[in-house]
Amino acid sequence: MLPQQRRGKILDLIREDGHAKVVQLSEIFKVTEVTIRQDLEKLEKDGFVEREHGGAYLKNVGLNVKNIALHNQERIAEKAAIARKALELINDGDTIILDSGSTTTEIAKLITGFKSLTVITDSLNIALILGGIPEINLVVTGGEFKAPTLSLTGQKAADSFDGLHVDKLFLATAGITLKAGLTYPSISDLVVKRAMIESANEVYLVADSSKIGKSAFASLGALSLIDFLITDSKIRGADSKMLQDNEVEIIVA
Repeated sequence: MLPQQRRGKILDLIREDGHAKVVQLSEIFKVTEVTIRQDLEKLEKDGFVEREHGGAYLKNVGLNVKNIALHNQERIAEKAAIARKALELINDGDTIILDSGSTTTEIAKLITGFKSLTVITDSLNIALILGGIPEINLVVTGGEFKAPTLSLTGQKAADSFDGLHVDKLFLATAGITLKAGLTYPSISDLVVKRAMIESANEVYLVADSSKIGKSAFASLGALSLIDFLITDSKIRGADSKMLQDNEVEIIVA
């Protein structure tokens, strides 16, 4: 991996988890701790992170948490369109999982007027959006807090889904490729997302078309894990064919 590519992956991981340690990054990327320190120094110089003893943390992450603001706010118009399409698939009496993420947050903003709807989420900002709606039975997982995504992660979050059966899961992702499948910047999230998928009768991946062809650090598994992809109208014909060839039904917003 080229230094620029490695620094990009390191930044993706820090943007997801909020912080990273030199020792852990050295093990993940199979390079020396000296090399990782140089990478973090460059990322700090470019204004993305702030270094601390033994690692680095995401710049301005504390302010985002205080304002209950997600770090990733790109392509909001496409995400809002995907959310409107996803809402059409939710019925009265459903039990659904809303994964953490900016697109699933857009779905939460639109949820209103349903009867006997149960929502399970690992996202604290989604919980705050839905918590004041009396008609919604809201269940929030446990787990370790991740500041940039305002989410709960790790084995405790995954254990929250033990024995549960839900109608629909609206799953987020960072990247979608044929070779790597569904990918994410953070390893800690994989166990949670697998638990969500195992609990769900139908799995809807909600992702704007820019995620297709991109690959993040950690792979959740093959495209066969999902039943549907809800995406925007900018999806390329070749990407649509690739997904359909792998038995993923595409729903265009």
